[in-house]
Amino acid sequence: RDFNERCAQCSEVNWGLTDGGGFYCKSCHNVTERTREVVNTDFVANSRVQRISKGLKKQEKNDGSCEWYICEGFQLVLKKQVEALEALGVCPQMKDEILCNFWRCYLQKTKQAYCKRPAGETVKALSVCESSTDVDSDPERPSLLHLLSLSESEGDLQTDCSFASSLSKVSESTSVYSGSVDGSLYLMKSQKEKLRMTMPMTLSFCYMALLWVREPITLSELLRFVVEGHIPYFNIFQHFPEKMKLCGLDLKIFCVESWPVYEEVFNKMHELAAFLDLPRFPDITESCFLHPDMLCMKYLMEANLPDELHNWTCRVVKKIGIGEVDFLTLTPGNKSTRKVKYDVLAAAVIVVVLKLLFLLDDHYEWLLSEFAEERNKNNTEGSPYFEFKKWYEVVKHSMDVEQKKLDEEKAKYLWRCEKPLFYSVKNKSKVLKRRQMVVNLQNQFGKLSDSVQRAEKPNPSSFQLSWSEENTDGSCFHGHSLKGILQEKCGFLRAMNPDYWLCTVKLCNEKLCGHLAHYREAEFPQSYHFVLGLFSFLLRIQPSYIHDDVCMIEHKLFNKKLYTKLKYNTVLRK
Repeated sequence: RDFNERCAQCSEVNWGLTDGGGFYCKSCHNVTERTREVVNTDFVANSRVQRISKGLKKQEKNDGSCEWYICEGFQLVLKKQVEALEALGVCPQMKDEILCNFWRCYLQKTKQAYCKRPAGETVKALSVCESSTDVDSDPERPSLLHLLSLSESEGDLQTDCSFASSLSKVSESTSVYSGSVDGSLYLMKSQKEKLRMTMPMTLSFCYMALLWVREPITLSELLRFVVEGHIPYFNIFQHFPEKMKLCGLDLKIFCVESWPVYEEVFNKMHELAAFLDLPRFPDITESCFLHPDMLCMKYLMEANLPDELHNWTCRVVKKIGIGEVDFLTLTPGNKSTRKVKYDVLAAAVIVVVLKLLFLLDDHYEWLLSEFAEERNKNNTEGSPYFEFKKWYEVVKHSMDVEQKKLDEEKAKYLWRCEKPLFYSVKNKSKVLKRRQMVVNLQNQFGKLSDSVQRAEKPNPSSFQLSWSEENTDGSCFHGHSLKGILQEKCGFLRAMNPDYWLCTVKLCNEKLCGHLAHYREAEFPQSYHFVLGLFSFLLRIQPSYIHDDVCMIEHKLFNKKLYTKLKYNTVLRK
């Protein structure tokens, strides 16, 4: 009754009180910054407040935003990503039964939830407040988040509001340029301290959950789906609720302007698994998609190689024992076991088999190709002989076309968020108007330059290169025969080629190096480089990673005395 000012929106005098003591217009629901002054004569001087009651679960600010924490933002990111994986066909149990438990364990280990209140900088800052107000401090209650679940809608997390409200007051001086409560405090922490959460680590969480349920998605496929836009990662903060305002330091945490790196996501996944003290992962058996025999079959099809090569890849896998359960299954924290990159390992096995049969020394494979070409001229029945030269020409043309498309898409990629970001109601109309002007100018210039509008993203596929045996142009080599390069001896088919050259005589043991062998293109034959480049394109990784596993397989496969011949190292076949 005492507040008689007219509303700035509708000029009415019809005010009501919010739960926080502020005024809002009942006619147009406009909220003012004025608050009601309450004079309580019952208050006794020098009395001590025994308890602060819990307020709203999310305390709203004057601009309509609410208090939120960085871990809540990452939880929303994980929620969107796992929902996208479910849309791709991943089992529904991965969300609530696997990934959610991993996330809860991470919050507990980092003392963000499900633990006693952390004894860090925040609690020290709150010590003054707690000494004067005696906030209810149940040691068993989570510090920030309570009963967290990835199934909760739009980041609606149950929080300890008495602690949150006090923390927001303390962090006003440190989070001036952050929309979140703990944005600046979060960045002040050391990057290696307790595996501080980052955007690439969300992909590590997803891959760790996929590996636990043994889903048929490799890490290279996961990252490719991210780049193609099937799994939200870039500008994902545009899917945050309107009440979660991002600005300043928040954008530094959630804004991504680089492509995800295979090695970074892979290493962080192993660090996470060890940090969370996870038990041994479910066994990778022969029936599992991640087994080398299964992945070799997939990559042979995608590389347009003969089906008969699969028998040779299986023989190599069995010979050196890389198909054993103990070798393939992840045991977190066990430093004696090798960290297996399932997709890279399968590609390396195929490269070794091609070296066994064709040598790949820029000479022998072309002689075999000429021999197969002559035999195909007189071959009217049965499967045609595999011609390495023809396969090289067909695959190189298709790979160059796809690589050009990929490079153009990456060059044209718009890193800016489609949804404009604004942080005050006053600037909202200006930002929206400016954004619409930019879109109109882009469309006009696009029409003038006759540029093709960006088509809708294609449906996700496990294969980047597809080959059909129904094609009459002979571009599919799946059914081609290897008879021209094999000979039968003692009831077994053996390669006509008696020699083999090693990529390296001695593996590198330096821990700081990070590679078993160094790959320099000028030091290796062009045929070998082309095969590495093919699988490098399919897996979207550097050729050196495949080269490392090739060297590892070679040193497991050949354990006899090595002989050095000219430029290459030749060993006797076992």
